[in-house]
This record gives sequence, C-alpha cells and structure tokens, in this order.
Amino acid sequence: MTTPDTIVLVHGFWVTPRSWENWITHYEAKGFRVLAPGYPGFEVEVEALRDNPEIIVDVTVPAIIAKIEGIIRELDKQPIIMGHSAGGAFTQILLDHGFGAAGVALNSAPTEGVRVVPLSQVKSTFPVLKSPANRHKAVGLSLAEWTYAFTNTFTEDESLALYERYHIPANGGILWGSVLANFQPGHQDTWVDYHNDDRAPLLFVSGSEDHIMPPAIQKSNAKHYKSNTVTEVKEYEGYAHLLPAQSGWEKIADEVLDWALTHAR
Repeated sequence: MTTPDTIVLVHGFWVTPRSWENWITHYEAKGFRVLAPGYPGFEVEVEALRDNPEIIVDVTVPAIIAKIEGIIRELDKQPIIMGHSAGGAFTQILLDHGFGAAGVALNSAPTEGVRVVPLSQVKSTFPVLKSPANRHKAVGLSLAEWTYAFTNTFTEDESLALYERYHIPANGGILWGSVLANFQPGHQDTWVDYHNDDRAPLLFVSGSEDHIMPPAIQKSNAKHYKSNTVTEVKEYEGYAHLLPAQSGWEKIADEVLDWALTHAR
C-alpha cells in the first residue's frame, strides 16, 4: 500500500473553500498536496457569491459530487477526503462511490435514513425551512443566526469576524431536499449504501456543543453503517459547528490526519 499524498477538503453550506484556509496551510506545511474545490460555480470569492447568489441557487448535489469525483480521477492515487457539515455527507457519498483512501466527516450532515432531528438543529435550519418558497432561493443567515448555528462557543468578536469572512447564503432547495429525503419514495441525492464492504474507512468527528449537526446525528449516522469496513466516531468536548476555525483546531487536524493515514486502504 502507498501512503496518500493528497488531501481533499470538502466545504459545507453557508461557507466556501475559504473556510478551510487554516487547514490548507497546515497540511501543506506537512508536505501534502491539498485540494479544496468549491461547488460548481463557487470558483469565485465569497464577496462575489454574496453579490450574485443565483450561482448558489443553481447548484445540485449530483453536480457537486460529479465535480469532486472528476478531480479525484485525475490523481495518481486515492486521497484522504475530509468534509465538514454538508461536506461530511458528500464525503460519505464519495467513499460509497469508491473514492478515497480514508474519509473524515467533521460535524457531518446526515445521509439518507438518519432520522434524528434535535431541537437545536431545527432552530439552526429554521431560517431556510420556515418557508417552502425558500426551496428556490439562496438563504443567508443573520449574524445572530450564524452565531447560534456555527459559532456558539466563540467570542462575539470571533463570531463577527468569521461571519464577515466566510458567510454566504445557502441553497434552500438542497436543504429542503435533505429534510424530505426520508419521506419520499426511492433514493434521494444523499443516499449511500450502508452495507458497502468496499467503502474506505470513515471517521465521524463531532463537536459536543454543535447546534446544527450535534453529536446525536453523528452517532446515529455511524450506527447506520452495517458493513465490515472501519467506521468510528470521535467527539471533541467544547467544540461548536465551525470546528475547523475554533481555537485548538490544530490538534484536531493532526489527530484526524493520523487516523486517516493509519487506516488508509
């Protein structure tokens, strides 16, 4: 087996690849090639997406997955794939499709079939889910909504600075689709085969204080996997949803990388 030399970082909703900026430089300093692709159309900066949210409205889960798969196919060997929030669900899909030497899902959104819905998640996603009309819109968060959902353990100054640097509107249609995935016939966009024995090892990372994707979701998602491949959950005490930007993130980045390298197929 050859050791992976590339790390693919997959961002979530309400942010762009910029949200990985600390991890990119951290892993590059260790000698890894680091790729942090944006969703289709997200090749522009945060400010441009705020000015033209129609780009966000047009994106779909299959298009996101197809773009990342195309990037991975160009690599000489399978990378480590790490995803945050919705990117955690996309990481699971990519692994199920046969990509990746190992996967890490940080504060992951659930894949199809995970029906745990904590009240804090309902409150966090309410800005989108309060109206079916939002299925056709890009919906942003106010600073107060961002703080509750993403940075509830941060200082006010930290939360504001990250809001101004990272926040963009999110695709309401994808969020609505994930909510309805368990209530519609047939497989939806976030379906994975929980019995896939060929899937690469997967680590769920959970922040104990995460409001939007709390530990109960990570534990339930992991328990759905009935395959013979490695599936583990690690919880970090005191961490909110925006774990990759919270003080102490370096320790987590190092530990999940060590796990991925140890378990890489």
